[in-house]
Amino acid sequence: MNLKLEHISNIRNNTLQITGSKSETNRLLILQALYPNISIENVSNSDDSELMQKALQSEELVVDIHHAGTAMRFLTAYFAVKEGRETVLTGSKRMKERPVKILVEALQQLGCEISYENEHGYPPIRIQGKQPNTNHVALQANVSSQYISALMLIAPSLPDGLEIVLEGKVTSVPYINMTLSLLKDVGIEGTFQNNKITIGSYQGVISKSVVVESDWSSASYFYSIVALSNDRSVTIGSYKKESYQGDSSLSEIYKYLGVETTFGKNTITLKKVSDSVLALPEGLDLSNSPDIAQTIAVTCFGLGVGCYLTGLHTLKIKETDRLEALKTEIEKLGGQVHITEDTLRLEPSDTISKDVSIATYNDHRMAMAFAPLALKTSLFIEDANVVSKSYPDFWLDLKKLGFEDSNV
Repeated sequence: MNLKLEHISNIRNNTLQITGSKSETNRLLILQALYPNISIENVSNSDDSELMQKALQSEELVVDIHHAGTAMRFLTAYFAVKEGRETVLTGSKRMKERPVKILVEALQQLGCEISYENEHGYPPIRIQGKQPNTNHVALQANVSSQYISALMLIAPSLPDGLEIVLEGKVTSVPYINMTLSLLKDVGIEGTFQNNKITIGSYQGVISKSVVVESDWSSASYFYSIVALSNDRSVTIGSYKKESYQGDSSLSEIYKYLGVETTFGKNTITLKKVSDSVLALPEGLDLSNSPDIAQTIAVTCFGLGVGCYLTGLHTLKIKETDRLEALKTEIEKLGGQVHITEDTLRLEPSDTISKDVSIATYNDHRMAMAFAPLALKTSLFIEDANVVSKSYPDFWLDLKKLGFEDSNV
């Protein structure tokens, strides 16, 4: 479905309920599979989480997780230690281009049996589930924190727990801390000190119900909408000030873009408080929250201000090469973008082209990051249904704010 977003002058104040975080949900689904007496509330209704649930329930040899990168990483570790189970884990064309070698080699260090069906280092992979023969593993830590979290999630189910040594600079630390916090929420203790994670063995946990916080990555699009509006506010739930999610840094970052965040009881209210936009810190480091980089860049473009974002190396191996995609689409709208392997510089500009068609590259965040620009111009969003990967109700929620769209 291609969608035309009409240019609107402003938004309506409204209150919205955002689906549970897929990052938290997918971690908890693995823990629930290992410890069935865990129950989960406010489960994400994203495609990724639904694919994770389906995969965990499957008894088939071939498990296809389509575009779900988190599911690929977490399920690789889960099936690797599921003794006696053989699984071929595969996905979409893009998923077969996303590396899994570092995680596979870490699991092989533990004695797990995994082989590649096609290209070395990439899915699909064939997994022969077995119990590890050691409780110590080392892996490169500067590529994807999901590899690390995948090992952390299976650690308590192993006979001797697991000691994970991280080599090099650790990327996306908040996601590792999120995993530790969720483990603690279900009664499993672990430590993360001096690039070493230690998690003991837990053969059983007490019955526990865990409530998933709503997704801060999804909240980013409403920060952008409010920043591009004129004196408007939006209230969204369910959120908490002491969040496990690294993307909660939005509340501080968007102060520079004129948006104030007020925390209520399980809600946040985003309000446009200033038309005077401050410059973002030069070299804003998003290594701990790379999923909000697209939103921030597009917001700055819509406001006519420049930005220089760093710590973006993981964006090269996401649903698409997000740095290249951002550069291409912003420049179609009249902007100027310079990228390296891990940085993005947007030049200030004062014009935005009309009726440009934004390609989404099978990437949900491309569609949602560019949608707020309807407050500045009319535009087309190609393959708009791609938002279902993380936020199926996105277009419905935008209509509640007064956005006008039509299928084309």
